[in-house]
Amino acid sequence: MKRFGRIAMQALASSLGVIVLLSLTLLALRVPLGAGFAALWNGAIGNPKDGFWYPISETLVETCPLLLTGLGVGIAWRAGMFSIGGEGQLLMGGLAATIVWRLFGAFPIAILMPTMLICGAFAGSFWAAIAGWLRVKRNVPEVISTIMLNYIALSLVTWLVLGPLHGKTQSGPYSDPFSKSQMFPRVIPVAISEVQTRLHAGVLLSLLAVPVVFLLLYRTEWGFGIRLLGQNEEAARVARFPIDRLRMGAMALSGGLCGLGGAIELLGVNGRLGSDFSAGWGYTAIPVALLGGLNPLGILASALFFGGLAAGCGNAEREQGVGVPSVVAYVIQAVIVLAIIGGRAWRNRAISEEAG
Repeated sequence: MKRFGRIAMQALASSLGVIVLLSLTLLALRVPLGAGFAALWNGAIGNPKDGFWYPISETLVETCPLLLTGLGVGIAWRAGMFSIGGEGQLLMGGLAATIVWRLFGAFPIAILMPTMLICGAFAGSFWAAIAGWLRVKRNVPEVISTIMLNYIALSLVTWLVLGPLHGKTQSGPYSDPFSKSQMFPRVIPVAISEVQTRLHAGVLLSLLAVPVVFLLLYRTEWGFGIRLLGQNEEAARVARFPIDRLRMGAMALSGGLCGLGGAIELLGVNGRLGSDFSAGWGYTAIPVALLGGLNPLGILASALFFGGLAAGCGNAEREQGVGVPSVVAYVIQAVIVLAIIGGRAWRNRAISEEAG
């Protein structure tokens, strides 16, 4: 109970801080606070006049890739592995799923879809394991290796969709689109929402990852070792935890979640692979994980916030008389990261002064 109370207090403090930062950003853009917040709220949550189904569904759709990549980043950082590679791992997940579809697209959907998801997760896991191996065996900083692997993954995807995977019916850098029957079914029928929403079954799958990761981190010996390693490597070594195996395992699981996020996004929303497949979810996952305190429950709340922010900013850009550009979401993300870094530096300095 104490842990949940502490998480709730941290979430409340973070929420208040984010609201203040959002207010300052809107004021800096010379957007009236009332109109700006109303447009963001209507785009993320909805209102009685226009309904709630569509805005909430858009928020959940935007949350899905952020949640899985945020969980992946959270696991790696918990182990003291400061991975920046969520973007590349997500791209590799989408690429692997597309290759499976290209090779076995005629298979029954009951076999094809799980195979695409599993292969997407394995591809992301493999891509992250490369950085883990470089850290363990060659002491290459994972910050550098994961960033380089991101660019390699993007270049590989771009080359393939312009070459071997290029769609016969596509003029741009895209693969052939999946058929409707080969994608996740929509969760909310038109009869209920009155409009076709993008909310798909893959969102439910991403939500199931939260309790699984929570139990893994807080109810297993492996999870305890991961958390101890991230807090104090020497203590983990004295306790005789297998440091290298923990690092490799954390990176592999982290990449698997990110790769799964790419496969789910491909099957749920995009329906085809392109050079613009990712909207930067792997990079946004870092502030999502940090704002969530690297805790799965906190990451869920943080991903919902960022998903709502993305949906809200899209609506605010379309609304007349508001003038909130959609890029304000990226401004908020950057400000949040700087605020978190500044807050941690201030806290560490205060602890050092007390200890001294």
